[in-house]
Amino acid sequence: MDDYYRHYNSNVHRGVHYLSVKATTAYEDARAKVARFINAASDREIVFTRNASEAINLVASTWGATNLKPGDEIIVSVAEHHSNLVPWQMVAQKTGALLKHVQLTQDTQELDMEHLRELVTPRTKLISLVHVSNMLGGVLDVEAVMSVARGVGAKVLLDSCQSVPHMPIDVQGMGVDWIVASSHKMMGPTGIGFLWGRMSLLESMPPWMGGGEMIQDVFLDHSTYAEPPARFEAGTPSIAEAIGLGAACDYLSSIGMDKVHAYEQEIGGYLYDKLASVNKVTMYGPPPTAKRGRASLVSFNVGGLHATDVSTLLDASGVAVRSGHHCTQPLHRYLGIGASARASCYIYNTQHDVDLFTDALKETIDFFAQMGME
Repeated sequence: MDDYYRHYNSNVHRGVHYLSVKATTAYEDARAKVARFINAASDREIVFTRNASEAINLVASTWGATNLKPGDEIIVSVAEHHSNLVPWQMVAQKTGALLKHVQLTQDTQELDMEHLRELVTPRTKLISLVHVSNMLGGVLDVEAVMSVARGVGAKVLLDSCQSVPHMPIDVQGMGVDWIVASSHKMMGPTGIGFLWGRMSLLESMPPWMGGGEMIQDVFLDHSTYAEPPARFEAGTPSIAEAIGLGAACDYLSSIGMDKVHAYEQEIGGYLYDKLASVNKVTMYGPPPTAKRGRASLVSFNVGGLHATDVSTLLDASGVAVRSGHHCTQPLHRYLGIGASARASCYIYNTQHDVDLFTDALKETIDFFAQMGME
């Protein structure tokens, strides 16, 4: 990104001079890197967006708006991030489609596949689910979901924000129709994400935003549109950010996503076990021994204390955890809690970091106990 701004800061796809050609090459190279990272059949299946939220909105506002009819069904789960819930609420209101919600298993708080099978009917047109829960850490059984979806001809979208950075992803092998992800969750810059879609589907989807670059020919009274992905990238894109996302793909690929996933299973299991040893702590989501494991994060609460109070004192000890509803308000209501704290690990964290966190958490709990706040 620094090199781009210092040496060839220019717009893409609209100039034949040296700087524009160099910028365009770097931008399209980044697209190819993302495609290789998730094993897409073609780099033309990668659409750059501002973030995963925009990518889901793109699908909802194009494919959803033109294919969903009154009485058609969209299935999501109670565990969805708001970004994979609100866009479908909006398109359902506009089209008359029905929104259904899959519940969780009582024992491990994973997607209840039996309930999914009960919800699906011949009117089900879309199943849109989180691949790895950002709050519970559970990993979706994609193969089982695809089996259900194929039975009724439903399309499948995966919110892969918490899977693409953490495990090997093969979109061709998974058999889904779209996935979305964000750069900032994989050590890339903010302000950029991507949509992957099957080319046949992308070609069938109308434009979402109008403007420069997404056109083929423009007349005074009508226009024709470019082929994907340009059709969905109106205006000047986030060039430096796309280059940064490509660099993040390079970095993670140099490590190897198998190694990334293996290390996260190790550090995530250590985090879970250490947190389980702290008195008054309630953790959410499946255990590390679950069939598909769990992500290297743990959402938790301390009995008698608000998550924000706990997080504030942890911050004073130099430990950063997130508190609140983690953009999953319906899930928190489903679990009967108002908020939670979440500790997350990635490849740069160590067991020593986890030890510092749990030690600080114990001190935090002791502090509140001394204040009579239990």
